Amino acid sequence: MGVLMSRRQTVERVQKVSLAVSAFKDGLREQPSTRRRAEAATTRQGTLEQEVQEGEEEALAGPSQPEQSSASKAAWERLRDGRGVEPEEFERANRFTPPAFIRPKRELHDDEPPDISLEQREQILNDEMCEICEVWTAESLFPCRICHRVYHDGCLRRMGYLQKDSAVEVTETAHTETGWSCYYCDNLNLLLTEEEMYSLMETLRSCKIIPGVCLTLDDFLHYKHQVHKQQFERTMPEAQEEQAALQFNALDPDKKGHIEWQDFLSHESIQLLQKIRPQNALLRLLTPKERERARAAFLALDQDNDGFIGEAECRQAQHSWFRKHQKEMLSCNVSISHVGPISEGSPASSRNGKSPEKILPATKQEETSIDWPRFLRENVAYILAARPNSAALHLQPLA
Repeated sequence: MGVLMSRRQTVERVQKVSLAVSAFKDGLREQPSTRRRAEAATTRQGTLEQEVQEGEEEALAGPSQPEQSSASKAAWERLRDGRGVEPEEFERANRFTPPAFIRPKRELHDDEPPDISLEQREQILNDEMCEICEVWTAESLFPCRICHRVYHDGCLRRMGYLQKDSAVEVTETAHTETGWSCYYCDNLNLLLTEEEMYSLMETLRSCKIIPGVCLTLDDFLHYKHQVHKQQFERTMPEAQEEQAALQFNALDPDKKGHIEWQDFLSHESIQLLQKIRPQNALLRLLTPKERERARAAFLALDQDNDGFIGEAECRQAQHSWFRKHQKEMLSCNVSISHVGPISEGSPASSRNGKSPEKILPATKQEETSIDWPRFLRENVAYILAARPNSAALHLQPLA
């Protein structure tokens, strides 16, 4: 009891200090962006900085209006810094300063197989204090379904990360099986290192892709054709073009005729990760929550408990996990938590006897058996691609 009272007294002091600091920061709110850019410039690698400058020069060569030049420069800066939102468009009054994202670095042991046991379960613990204000207020904190961070909805609003429709989504899904991804996990582009981001920006510039602009089907296919020709020095086959068209449809679930920039950037980021990093390195990006969901899915598919599943079952898991369903079709009473929204064909619903899709018992004899390590390797990209809150499918499973 003494520890609990001491903690509450500490929280009260933190809250008081937080209010005083907030008031002090209000007087400095006019100058934070200049200071942040100066600090960031000293830590940023020269190669990427030069790439941004070159991109700005090329992007600014065409338009003559100052407004267009400023918007283009800001778009390339947002792309370089990994910002999924556009803070320049926000009214800065009564808002917190957005965080300075630091891109990850590759470690020497990243390519070695990680030890992820099927039998040893992991304990999932969320932070006790809000990631933004670092204040504890118990039930009013909203957890991220990917990482350990928790947030106040008011703090997210003051950061500019929670607006109108997204506010309803957080309050309705954060405590359900569907879950909600925080602004770190929602942005797949933040998984890229400085060097990988340099490679992606170079590709976008060479293909005349403008950051922040939506892409139509023609734009998307033209971009895919250019990338394929640059990489293989030949025209993209018809089968791959059809697959690209399917991917466009998956990125445009509402059939608006275009895909949002953030969805396109997430898709290209996960594509680049698949191309550059080995599967072992991608496995190291999984969080404890994601690893636990993968265990639950594998155990649900391994109905005879022999430690193996068939290839058809593995493919079914990919399609089941990443099919997006309307909220009224989701259930919070399923015992297995999923990487993405639960679908009728998911392992959880099959375990409860509600799945209309039956897996033939002969599947394992007819196909190559897949064990737990291979299951993880073949699904890791799809697990990562399911992080964003968007209804778009950022990595379309193969048929």
